[in-house]
Amino acid sequence: MNELSRLLQKHRNEFHRVIDFAATKETICQFDFTEKNAALGAVGIKDRNHFFQYIQTQLDQSGSKYAIGGYAENRTIYNMDHFTDAKEPRTLHLGIDIWGDVGTKVYAPIGGMVHSFAFNDKEGDYGATIILQHQLETIVFHTLYGHVSLADLAQLHEGQYFNRGEVIAHFGEPAENGNWPSHLHFQVIGDMNLKQGDFPGVCALSERDKYLQNCPDPDLILNMMQYIR
Repeated sequence: MNELSRLLQKHRNEFHRVIDFAATKETICQFDFTEKNAALGAVGIKDRNHFFQYIQTQLDQSGSKYAIGGYAENRTIYNMDHFTDAKEPRTLHLGIDIWGDVGTKVYAPIGGMVHSFAFNDKEGDYGATIILQHQLETIVFHTLYGHVSLADLAQLHEGQYFNRGEVIAHFGEPAENGNWPSHLHFQVIGDMNLKQGDFPGVCALSERDKYLQNCPDPDLILNMMQYIR
């Protein structure tokens, strides 16, 4: 566990919820997008209608308002051009996805300022994206919110401050979130490596150790994985 992970672990009971999940009365299910997922199989996400239907069916059958998962998951379903280059496909997921309804509110888990934001509008990309910068004790780190509403970006400027628990965004529609079923990609990032409004949410397996060191487990902030049914 690196220094940032240890710090998040130390303060994990102090973070505000990122979405309105009530553990006492709501259930949450887990999605598995590895090779173990026979329901998606070789089709993966190339058949967008099939993928959208799969997401909704899983939520309906589980009786859950939200689904969650994905950190350090080898997502073999990522068979789109966006995740492939000439050398090695990018399949290792670096954040946690929370799947739910369009318009779901997203809250700042800790006070911070807007580092950058962008509309990453390629097929399969984040779509509307917000990155916040925080300081906890002496450590500076960032949180990334991908697949949010495009309207949320219109209200932002770099350096704008958000208080802990303030609404910063909403789950976006497919047309503005990279053409995905409605969800939030939440990622913790130490060093932004000079990137603005974007940061890899998936890496090649050969780069696993480097990226996971820089992007620790988002559940240290979310505290939601313990409630999977």
